[in-house]
Amino acid sequence: MNSMIRIILPQHLRTLANVGREVQLEVRGVVTTASILDAIESRYPMLRGTIRDHVTHLRRPLVRFFVCQEDWSNESPDKPLPEAVAAGNEPFFIIGAIAGG
Repeated sequence: MNSMIRIILPQHLRTLANVGREVQLEVRGVVTTASILDAIESRYPMLRGTIRDHVTHLRRPLVRFFVCQEDWSNESPDKPLPEAVAAGNEPFFIIGAIAGG
């Protein structure tokens, strides 16, 4: 089964990929954080390594994921996302976190 997923990108990734605030991508199979990131990196190869590490595929430290107003950054990348995201009713947010003091 394929799903059309809505993804909201932070400004620096929008600029790099030359896209608007929201992109829509088709995701095959179970919709997970990993499957969404695979789809993003496949469609926008210039984003490879910006959201997750090239080798380990671990989330970059200053990148956060939000789903249905909840922080999913530390959830397993293979955990199925809520049906609202899989159905395209709610977006998958990728946020560039701010650090400093």
